[in-house]
Amino acid sequence: MEINDLINKAYEVVGQYRSSDDCTSGGVGAALTTKAGNIYTGVCIDCACSLGFCAEHSAIAEMLKHKESEIVMMVAINENKEIAPPCGRCREMIYQVNKSNVDTQIVLSAVSYTHLR
Repeated sequence: MEINDLINKAYEVVGQYRSSDDCTSGGVGAALTTKAGNIYTGVCIDCACSLGFCAEHSAIAEMLKHKESEIVMMVAINENKEIAPPCGRCREMIYQVNKSNVDTQIVLSAVSYTHLR
């Protein structure tokens, strides 16, 4: 998987959608690729009550639905089309889903990445 391919998958799902006065989604999109070579995407959900979740969580949930847990690479893109690093909560989830994800490559720009650790 090329970094730019993964970035493009995240770009495809970014786009804010207001489902109600109290809820928006899609302000951030994420894409990940698994050890098996599959790509999963997700969007953030922002609710007035603060019970939303990050795009990375959404992509991880999609991956888990398909009985996979090993993440090779992940990227998140905000609504300004900028690459954003995962927050601490997301980083902890990536690791707890599968301890081998400590070696997950986190995309920080179109030309660089870092490992989760």
